[in-house]
Amino acid sequence: MQSSIVLSSELENTKSFRIDAEYYHPKAIEYETKIVQQFHGQSIRTIGCKVVSGPFGSSLKSEAYLDHGVPFIRISDLRDFLISDEKLIYISEEDNNRLSSSKLNVGDIVLSKVGNTIGVASIVTSNIGYCNISENNIGIRMPADMNDKEKTFLVTYLNSIPGQNQILRAISGNAQPKLNVADIEEVKVPHATDTLMLLVHNAFENSTFFIQQSEAIFKESENILLSELGFINWQPKHQLTFVKNYSDTEQAERIDAEYFQPKYEAIIKAVKAYKGGWNTLGDLVTVKKCVEVGSGEYLDEGIPFVRVSNLSPFDITKGKYISEKLYAEIKQHQPKQGEILFSKDATPGIAHYLDEPPRKMLPSGGILRLKSKTTKIKNEYLTLVLNSVLVKEQINRDVGGSVILHWRPDQVKETVIPILEEEKQAEIQAKVIESLRLRKQSKHLLECAKRAVEIAIEKDEKLAIDWLKEQAGV
Repeated sequence: MQSSIVLSSELENTKSFRIDAEYYHPKAIEYETKIVQQFHGQSIRTIGCKVVSGPFGSSLKSEAYLDHGVPFIRISDLRDFLISDEKLIYISEEDNNRLSSSKLNVGDIVLSKVGNTIGVASIVTSNIGYCNISENNIGIRMPADMNDKEKTFLVTYLNSIPGQNQILRAISGNAQPKLNVADIEEVKVPHATDTLMLLVHNAFENSTFFIQQSEAIFKESENILLSELGFINWQPKHQLTFVKNYSDTEQAERIDAEYFQPKYEAIIKAVKAYKGGWNTLGDLVTVKKCVEVGSGEYLDEGIPFVRVSNLSPFDITKGKYISEKLYAEIKQHQPKQGEILFSKDATPGIAHYLDEPPRKMLPSGGILRLKSKTTKIKNEYLTLVLNSVLVKEQINRDVGGSVILHWRPDQVKETVIPILEEEKQAEIQAKVIESLRLRKQSKHLLECAKRAVEIAIEKDEKLAIDWLKEQAGV
């Protein structure tokens, strides 16, 4: 049994007047005491940061979302340290100015405040630029006199075990746990030496460089594919009028005009006319449906239950969890190395290749497991094609007009895939593998930076500096 003795005066000193036992957990108090006494820690508010909340949901409806404009950061965009731009949405300059209280700039931090991933901290980098945040996020604006290495250290600390301990103890609410601005303002931040902060910053900078390199190489692999098919500069154009035969509607068993948009036909014709040949996805892979367990089975910890929102071409983020008992009952849905996880619902067309033995997990019913049944196509190449505009436009054709996007497995199997010659596939494969290697190296550096902060607080700052130099080469 763990217990803490707390004076009533300490209860009154918390802005939210916290009396719940979790807030006074011995480990939380131990971290805070060490940060304040040994590292001269101060609150986020005291070091000059301005903590703000995203606008109420009624302030901005989903109809206001745009394909370009001011980035609008949602919880699903947050990763440890960085904001993903893979599924970014945007708002207008007018809406951004109207929601001025939640505007953020480069160097500021976004922190998730609700949901199953409370406390993920991401810094706004130059590729995102000035932005705004959703109602489910908190923004931490940096003071004008804070330098880059101090900002990097802060986001690293917030993602470390001591930082997360400080953040998670601030969670309030039972039905829907959340973070409050007032409590985040009081999170204590350690004062580190310039040497440690600089090394952490260098690891972060090297990590972002590797990400940029990874993205550039992945783009090169996409260009090889599109160049082979003559689509390197192709832009889909929506036509208001065109003519189709009635026999075409009978064959397709569709009568909606969107399905017959000429831009979709251009994609299909290009693939089927490719000199190396083509095939349907169903002839190239086996397709296995995954499982839906129902929200009543969701837990705060356990075996990861991967939903479409957790899936990207490059990683699988944290999400919901299920029990070991339930996992044992349906473990036949456990993905295996060499398979491709492929989304069919909500955001259809996200392909993630499992190049290593995956951890214990179960994908949701919105995800399919694809396994190659032929030697004429390489897994890395196929994953690239599935994530490309070639397949995205086929998806748009099939699910067009739907309120809730749902790509049927029979439609998935009919997707046409170009079969590039082996030499071109090998070239693409090599680039995809290199792109993934750089991403793993980037992630390693961020984990090293985070671990160094933990070592400094838990053990010794010099030990942390030496360890980070050895592990990250900074």
